[in-house]
Amino acid sequence: MKKLGLTGCLVCAAALIFGAWLPANGTDGGSASKEYPPPIQMAVHSGMKVIREFPAASGLTGWVLSRDGRYTMAFTTPDRKTMIIGVLMDNTGVDLTAAYGKKFIPKPDYAALFGGLGSTGYIVEGAVRHAKSTLYVFFDPNCVYCHLTWKALQPYEKVGLQVRWIPVAFLKPTSAGRAAAIIQAKNPETAFQDNETRFNTATEDGGIKPLTAPTPASLARISQNGHLMSRFGSNGTPTLVWKDKAGAVRAIYGLPRLSKLPGITGLPPQKINDPALARFQ
Repeated sequence: MKKLGLTGCLVCAAALIFGAWLPANGTDGGSASKEYPPPIQMAVHSGMKVIREFPAASGLTGWVLSRDGRYTMAFTTPDRKTMIIGVLMDNTGVDLTAAYGKKFIPKPDYAALFGGLGSTGYIVEGAVRHAKSTLYVFFDPNCVYCHLTWKALQPYEKVGLQVRWIPVAFLKPTSAGRAAAIIQAKNPETAFQDNETRFNTATEDGGIKPLTAPTPASLARISQNGHLMSRFGSNGTPTLVWKDKAGAVRAIYGLPRLSKLPGITGLPPQKINDPALARFQ
């Protein structure tokens, strides 16, 4: 498993796939009139579309590729024979891939995506009736940062926060089985809480036994949830989505600093004494 910094779990290490709901703008990869470098042609033949071509550092050519609403950043060498997918870093330590992505990849339309959260089969925790605020969290049952987010939100749930946990699976071979075990349980809320209360932080494994043969319906739901998460522009868990006080939809990736939780939840700051969260103050 790969991690990003201290706060989140990556979906992919090299592909750098970004999600968005906006329609692709730019060059259509299906156009036969454009002669792309051979590696890009192979990507197009596999079903991807070329969204944008741009000059990049050190004589490279940058490409934004898309398939099923997901975006990939790629680069080709000056001789057009080699394609690079991954993090480009300059001699000062700047992540050029991230900078190009911010500039050239279409931004997700959070407002358009928000309505889709209701069909994710989320697990409700915290305030059930008369919730003061609502927060959606995409989680992998083996994600240690999701577990720490769960810990951090417990005090806020006690004062009126409702958290809607959306299961996805990508971190480990057992992720899909554990997510399905939660979804298919007689009481998904209890199964989710068991997974978190028994979470093994040393091995980064969820606390419930994974199903060895999840139903096709469960696997389809988990896959759809992961696709929706990527459309929010996230490449890992936890991904938090909420509406701010002005009604605008917000989304962030990773365990937020505890000082940010009042702004995210819309609730007064709560005292958090858990030693596992001390470094995230």
